[in-house]
Amino acid sequence: MLTWTPSLGTSGKPRYLEIADAIEAAIRAGEFATGDRLPPQRRMAERLGIDFTTVSRAYAEAQARGLVDSHVGRGTFVKAAATPQDAPDPRRAREEDLSMNMPPEPEDPELIARMREGLQAVSSNLVALLRYQSATGGEQDREAASSWLSMRGMVPRLDRVAVTPGAHVTMTAIFSTLAKPGDRVLCEAVTYAGLRGIAARLGLVLVGLPSDGAGILPGALDEAIARHKPKALYLNPTLHNPTTLTIPQERRMAIADVVIAHRLPLVEDDAYGFIPPNAPTPFATLAPELTWHIGGLAKCIGAGLRLAYTVAPDARAALALGQALRAIAVMPAPLSMALATRWIEDGTADSIRRFVRAEAAARQEIAAEVLQGFDFAADRHAFNIWLKLPEGAGRAELMGRMAGRHVGLMPSDAFTVEGAPEERMRVCLGGAIGREDLRRGLFSLAGRLQDGGWVG
Repeated sequence: MLTWTPSLGTSGKPRYLEIADAIEAAIRAGEFATGDRLPPQRRMAERLGIDFTTVSRAYAEAQARGLVDSHVGRGTFVKAAATPQDAPDPRRAREEDLSMNMPPEPEDPELIARMREGLQAVSSNLVALLRYQSATGGEQDREAASSWLSMRGMVPRLDRVAVTPGAHVTMTAIFSTLAKPGDRVLCEAVTYAGLRGIAARLGLVLVGLPSDGAGILPGALDEAIARHKPKALYLNPTLHNPTTLTIPQERRMAIADVVIAHRLPLVEDDAYGFIPPNAPTPFATLAPELTWHIGGLAKCIGAGLRLAYTVAPDARAALALGQALRAIAVMPAPLSMALATRWIEDGTADSIRRFVRAEAAARQEIAAEVLQGFDFAADRHAFNIWLKLPEGAGRAELMGRMAGRHVGLMPSDAFTVEGAPEERMRVCLGGAIGREDLRRGLFSLAGRLQDGGWVG
């Protein structure tokens, strides 16, 4: 079976999951027998024209499902045909979600009761919420959005505010209005992985900018604008995913000066801006006529609430955004929009946000305790750490060793725009798992690093 190559479709799933699904389907169809060896990972990557680490994640996923066994130096072998009894239990969904950078989930009965009360109140108008609505939200929803955004020091006119179906869709719509295939967009050299996917789908070329401990370098930004003639600059300036860096106020002002001098549109992904108690001023207040500000709710309330509160540079730009969103997603989900509005109006949303802030800090303390002695970047309010692997450690091998373990990992390859990826790993601390499960997962990670002989 060393010549076997999976046929990948267009399911929209990450490639590593498509490959794992193909392995499982081949076993069910009888194409593999127990003990058959899968193709070597590097050979598979070459055949499919994808990164080696993607195949490594796929094989690790197949192992986590109980389909294969991996043996260092020998290869990966089919364990047994998948049967209904072997199918992963519902908790698998929780484990798969761990690789996403999600907020901790509320467990306080009183807070959950308040959340349910809001849902029940909204459902009383259920039939109306099943109708088509505005592509950018009704007036009540945009007023709630404006109220929420005021916590970040913004008081935009309502004709600039749009309720949009999540940050990812919103960025797709914005970039589709700003650029065409082949155009360049500037960003951090290590940037949000979702941006890379959006750029690839729209045919945009990302140009990574060098950074120091305070963010992208204003001088490098100035030079890149002159050299590349970009259509926009993308920044994730607060609790940057994955590095956890927050650009300080002085650097923000210097970056804003460069953007204003060149009249360059800036897409500000403020996904985590509502979490820290005293986050620096958004770029939308420093360069309002150029900034598209996206205040997503997925990180400060819940990942399943696919909504964002977006502020366009002006009313005309907001109309263009609405047209693009109508073509891509028609409208934000009315039920989610009504629920978010209700929670903002009755204070539930702010209670969830405060819980997320406190719980993120508690989980960062656990990470600092368990991973003491390892080199990683972190922030008290971030949902992840940015782990530098010990000398000699490899991203792909560590992913394989951690297959099925209770901790979410994402290698640096997914975030790197410029230069070779560093031997780093985003380690997620949030999501559905509790503190004790997280502690066990991090102990397992530390043990795997130590067992590999990479640390003393």
